[in-house]
Amino acid sequence: MNVIVVGAGIAGLSTAWSLVKAGHSVSIVEQGPIPNPLAASGDHHRIIRRAYRAGTGYGLLISEAYEAWDEMWSDLGENHLDARGFLCISREPGDEAEEYREGLEEGNFPFELFEPDEAVRRWPFLEPGSFRYAYLSPEGGALHCRKIAAGLARWLRANGANVYEHSKVTEIDAEAGHIVLESGETMQADRIVVAAGAWVLKLFPELGGDLKTFRTALAYVEPPADLKVVWETAPVILDVGGKTDGYMIPLTRGAGMKFGSGLHKVPTSDADWNRDPVAGEGEAIRNLFSPPIARIEEYRITEVVTCAYTFTADEKFFAHQRGRCLVVSACSGHGYKFGAAVGRRVARAVEDGDMAGLKKWLRAEVS
Repeated sequence: MNVIVVGAGIAGLSTAWSLVKAGHSVSIVEQGPIPNPLAASGDHHRIIRRAYRAGTGYGLLISEAYEAWDEMWSDLGENHLDARGFLCISREPGDEAEEYREGLEEGNFPFELFEPDEAVRRWPFLEPGSFRYAYLSPEGGALHCRKIAAGLARWLRANGANVYEHSKVTEIDAEAGHIVLESGETMQADRIVVAAGAWVLKLFPELGGDLKTFRTALAYVEPPADLKVVWETAPVILDVGGKTDGYMIPLTRGAGMKFGSGLHKVPTSDADWNRDPVAGEGEAIRNLFSPPIARIEEYRITEVVTCAYTFTADEKFFAHQRGRCLVVSACSGHGYKFGAAVGRRVARAVEDGDMAGLKKWLRAEVS
């Protein structure tokens, strides 16, 4: 089968990888370079973890995700997961950190609980008296996105796929199975998989009722000099509790330290809107983390990276079939950890036509 994959983020690259392994002829088309720094999965790193709210279903899928990453590391010849575990800090009863703990308990996943004083002794970047408890899970860490994308692009080329960079798709005829590039060139395929992230609505505006686009930003920081050694060995901070919806990735494998918060996003109708950082934006993101991070003003902003995401109302993966075309969208910005598994599942559905099964899996409707 001849398959075109539109979009070389993690979903598109993983789908192409899986299709090539199954013996299909694959072309992957990306509007920018690979990795594309403007893409949601083109940042330096993303978190993988087992913590999900109890009953969501994704806690059951994460084991498959880990297994798919292991298969990919074997093919790439390099492991791009820094498995340093993750830390959560609860500041209020019922906050997201507490919900994640309940999800770990439901799944019988291991974690270690720390009283505040003990947590501050172990991780002195925490502010005493600012939180209820903390807990550490050994199963989690940072996936290095840009290294994964570059490695997959090399693997695809080495294994016979056509990899087109700087080739923007402007039109898709889902019934006829062909695409039109900005250059005017057309390409034909038996099947098309669209994994265009926040740009999908430019190709399929009719999906605007299901997918909403948001612009957000991430702040990279340099920690205080006396805490740098602590941060170099610290776990990923999955949630800082309260209403911040904040996470932190420490210094890892040469990549900088990152702060991100779900509070810092604004709706937009255009994935390319306002991609330049705004003055003071990095400091605004950083300051959301105090408490429970102590001495927050000493964390120097080194870079602000903007991102665009599609969100569904229920924050689950989305799939839509039309003619020869299958559109797949990540689950609201936190889907990177499932990327390798999503690619395998999408490739399987392209082969066997089981769209109902794919959608059930993507929505974590499993038992």
